[in-house]
Amino acid sequence: MQQQPADRYAPQRARGAGRLVTKAFGGRTRLAEFYQEGCAKIRLPETFSPEMEAILINTSGGLTGGDVIEWSVAAAASTRLTVTTQANEKIYKAAAGTASVSTHVTVGEDASVHWLPQETILFDQASLTRRLDVDLSETSEFLAVEAVLLGRKAMGEAVAHGFFRDRWRVRRSGQLIHAEEMKFEGEIEQLSQAAAVLSGQVAFATLFYTGPLAEMLFPKLRQILDDTPGGASHWNGKLIARLVAPTGFELRKILTPAISVLRNGAPVPKVWNI
Repeated sequence: MQQQPADRYAPQRARGAGRLVTKAFGGRTRLAEFYQEGCAKIRLPETFSPEMEAILINTSGGLTGGDVIEWSVAAAASTRLTVTTQANEKIYKAAAGTASVSTHVTVGEDASVHWLPQETILFDQASLTRRLDVDLSETSEFLAVEAVLLGRKAMGEAVAHGFFRDRWRVRRSGQLIHAEEMKFEGEIEQLSQAAAVLSGQVAFATLFYTGPLAEMLFPKLRQILDDTPGGASHWNGKLIARLVAPTGFELRKILTPAISVLRNGAPVPKVWNI
């Protein structure tokens, strides 16, 4: 049998899909549907409160060009769900193609979802597209954080070139209430030096909250951010904060109390250990 050249075979790619749906039963948030496939895993640690916590895991250990992960989370009426990740998501150098991560969140009436993944770490020449779609009911609450590190400064890493695109769409009762697009392409290190971009910082995050407590939480969040190179705004029932820092550790020091404020005093998930 004649051996075929190695370049005729496409590299194996990571594929994963996970779905979690909650229901209210006996005054607590319970599991209604659960599905996991490929490298996408979901774990549900025991809690001693009426809420549910879900931990998302990518067993491939990181993503590179061509890898695809899809998450779907739905909180039924009157349920409370916090979703986080086991660790930072690492996006490695892509020889070809772009990694894709998409998340769809649905929040029912009087329900709450806190989407709190740990930071995404981009390595030099990484390529990633990420998408977050959220469908809210009229009386639901939603909190989200997405944090990105352009390499790990303590490890001597830097991101000179690469591609990163992030797309958010949040709708309430079918009406679009928030949309944003972010894209870094090409010479990321040079681009991030601009004052209108990151002013040379390598760690940044977006915090988003919409719900009945937005107006009350806004001054508390502004107080937390007073001495930091970040800012927050509140309008039309939503609250948005943009944060930057020189390192991932410094960003965590800002993010942790800020998230706690938007959780009305509740701490960050336990896996968020510094």
